[in-house]
Amino acid sequence: MELRHLRYFVVVAEEQNITRAAARLHVSQPPLSRQIRDLEQELGVALFERSAQAVRLTDAGSAFLGEARAVLHRVDQAVDHVRAVATQCGGELRVGYAPSPTVEILPPALRAFKEALPRVKVTLHDMTGGEMLGGLRDGGLDVALIVKPALKSMRGLQCETLREYRVGVAVPPGHPFLKRKSVSAREVAAEPLVAYSRKDYPDYHEFLEHLLGKAFSRARVVEECDGAMSLITAVESGRGVSLVAESIGCIAGPRIGFVPLSPPPDPMVVCMTWRKGELKSQTQRFIDTLRSIASEVAAKKKTR
Repeated sequence: MELRHLRYFVVVAEEQNITRAAARLHVSQPPLSRQIRDLEQELGVALFERSAQAVRLTDAGSAFLGEARAVLHRVDQAVDHVRAVATQCGGELRVGYAPSPTVEILPPALRAFKEALPRVKVTLHDMTGGEMLGGLRDGGLDVALIVKPALKSMRGLQCETLREYRVGVAVPPGHPFLKRKSVSAREVAAEPLVAYSRKDYPDYHEFLEHLLGKAFSRARVVEECDGAMSLITAVESGRGVSLVAESIGCIAGPRIGFVPLSPPPDPMVVCMTWRKGELKSQTQRFIDTLRSIASEVAAKKKTR
């Protein structure tokens, strides 16, 4: 039995489909099927129940999956440790993020991670949601902090919620909406709107259409911005209002105001995302750190 047998088995178990597993492993389907059969023959048990469309773990396969993952995780830890000792370096962690939604969590998480693993080089990449998903799949990123994407785009990826934020309207100082406890989507649609660039943030425009509903046809986008800071500046200067999550206030401070929508829409969900399968030790440590910081932030909010 070789390590590749275990890696192939884990991916097939996660995908529950030989064709998808082969694509993820960058191997052709017949050799992959043969490797799985060889593994079953060596173990003397059937690991999968096969059908024309999918494969399902047997009871023995389910038991073996945990053991295989543990072995691969230990191997990866050993490799990381040896490389770190050999190079006197802790390796590299590549993190994708969107600035506005992650401002409460990412900075304290980076500080805590640096204290725990000072020799690991952390490289940050400010990206759109689509770019982050692509970076995770092609190996360019180890973990991403992202607004929760649609389920259909999450194949092969793991996602865990970190924070949820109310959705509302960002307005300039002195705007009449600031005298209100909440405003309706119809009222927002009657205002000139500042939005993120359609080219760079197509999901945001789908979000606008969903949020405004029938009022979307009357909405007028007067300016498109390439990032959170330019959007904040546009709103602050009075060019228009913008539909955003409350987290933008962590960046803008008193430069703009925030008014919730009524009825309240679903909150914006910020999650951490990574590739399914065994992780490098520093990636797992960073995920644990993000989880801990998110819990601390939530606890502080409850006490206010």
